[in-house]
Amino acid sequence: MAAEISPHIKRWITGIIAVPLLLLIILYGSATIFAVVIGAFILGGVLEYNAMVFDKSFAWEKWEVLVIAALIFLAGYIGDSFLILAVLTFAFLIVFALYLLRVREHGLDITPAGKVVFGFLYIPLLMTHFILIRRFDDGILWVFFVLVLAFAGDTAAFYVGRTWGKTKLLPVVSPAKTTEGILGLIGGSIGACVIYQQILLPEFSVVHAVILGFIGSILGQLGDLCESLIKRASGVKDSGSVLPGHGGILDRLDSLLFVAPFVYYYYVWIIK
Repeated sequence: MAAEISPHIKRWITGIIAVPLLLLIILYGSATIFAVVIGAFILGGVLEYNAMVFDKSFAWEKWEVLVIAALIFLAGYIGDSFLILAVLTFAFLIVFALYLLRVREHGLDITPAGKVVFGFLYIPLLMTHFILIRRFDDGILWVFFVLVLAFAGDTAAFYVGRTWGKTKLLPVVSPAKTTEGILGLIGGSIGACVIYQQILLPEFSVVHAVILGFIGSILGQLGDLCESLIKRASGVKDSGSVLPGHGGILDRLDSLLFVAPFVYYYYVWIIK
């Protein structure tokens, strides 16, 4: 019987296939194609979220998250942050108004409505910031900046933690995370951001690269822990199985969901 491929090897194989494809889409795809890819990630993430937090008796809530996610995505594609805010505002009102009509089905428990709100805030709202970043001057370079910040830090954290990690960071949420790994994460993110800035974005200060790398790495790790908390609370190891060696869509988006909004608002409010 053939030996089973280790998860680590699967992780690298998936990366070797997926990363070049993603690079080509970002570099050569139009804004519409890029938005479609982001929309696909949002859809996949929402489906995984729904499967984790809702059982079969909450079909209506699952549809609410999906429909509102689509509206947030469309608001980001055809409009701007103000239109997104308008969609969020009315979505919040509608979710709770509709829940009042169904409250007898589940008793006096607002948890299902809260999970709906969390779902459309957590995935489509945060992920749609990639579409907004793509509209920057040199937007493609800034999309890559977010990816470099997140994935360089994740890679450094993985190998530093695996080699020297001893002190558990938050074992109740993520048993494998270590303090040493976090130090590797911060160092890896800062170093990658500075190198990227020097080569591709020399017009803005290296100080900005350091700040983005430092704060962004911490936020990315919080995003990772947030997704781990959802999985632990739902009793699952991975959010899905669509990416061999990595798990599900959310297992790859977790840090990006927190990093992209930070980079967007830092650019809009401070750099620009």
